Amino acid sequence: MPDYKAKTIRWGIIGCGAVTEKKSGPAYQKTEGFEIVAVMRRDAEKAADYAKRHGIKKYYSDADDLINDPEVDAVYIATPPDSHRYYALKVAEAGKPCCIEKPLAPNHADCLAITSAFEIKNIALYTAYYRRSLPRFLQVKQWLDDQKIGELRHISWHLSKPANNIDVSKNYNWRTDAPVAAGGYFDDLASHGLDLFAFLLGDFKEVQGISTNQQELYTAKDAITASWLHKSGVTGSGSWNFGTAFREDFVTIYGSKGKISFSVFEEQPITLLTTEKEMSLNMRNPENVQFFHVQAMRDDLLEKRKHPCKGNSGAHASWAMDKILGKIK
Repeated sequence: MPDYKAKTIRWGIIGCGAVTEKKSGPAYQKTEGFEIVAVMRRDAEKAADYAKRHGIKKYYSDADDLINDPEVDAVYIATPPDSHRYYALKVAEAGKPCCIEKPLAPNHADCLAITSAFEIKNIALYTAYYRRSLPRFLQVKQWLDDQKIGELRHISWHLSKPANNIDVSKNYNWRTDAPVAAGGYFDDLASHGLDLFAFLLGDFKEVQGISTNQQELYTAKDAITASWLHKSGVTGSGSWNFGTAFREDFVTIYGSKGKISFSVFEEQPITLLTTEKEMSLNMRNPENVQFFHVQAMRDDLLEKRKHPCKGNSGAHASWAMDKILGKIK
């Protein structure tokens, strides 16, 4: 892998859509040692507009032009998941570090193809599971590591929300198009939590699930349940439904001496309840929620400090999701 020490790493973004407007794009511009020098979108007019609004000097409508631009040192892929493998293999061939939006790919097989391509060339590959770098979840991990709730026993997660207007109208949405995302919102949302749980409790050993389409509003699944076992011996269970009356998002980790509760997506307090005390902390996310994730990439590339979510981590989350959806046995 190239030595980038003492230089600015110039990034190009493929797919400058909604996620890059505030969640991620500005984080690259705010991180010392990083700079966004080019963006790509198939609609040249929209690419030009994005570049102008964000003060980026170049834009393309062809990904190959961005990937092969000698002024682009690294590439961030922020397109829908079904195109991740296609673009990632091109970036690997060009020999450039890459960050790919989550999930890493629509299936574990594609993830393995991506990770293998980067491993062969010894090039850095990251997955944008940024919750591993957020202070609120690092606090949860610290409580676990300090054994604040004793020996860890079980984790449970329930996530549900009502069908939105796009769902009800049956207008096209790639997030619920089975060929792009077989699990629908599960692929988009549950992937964050499952990756986070692997970070907090260790990799999964066994995973199984049941999935169905209850509402028939789109082709992807809309109701999923799962159970799993971490290699650490902690058991887990989850349920995700995208046609309920209310939005709910709550996680509980149970231990021999207490429990920890939090939300994966909502900025609710994280709480620690033990047989001796109760503690609740309000910890706000940064304005650009991927900021600490991006900073960790800088530390990894420039200072050789290990990033918490490399490509293999993203592939492991996709393996767990494929097991839950029955894509692999």
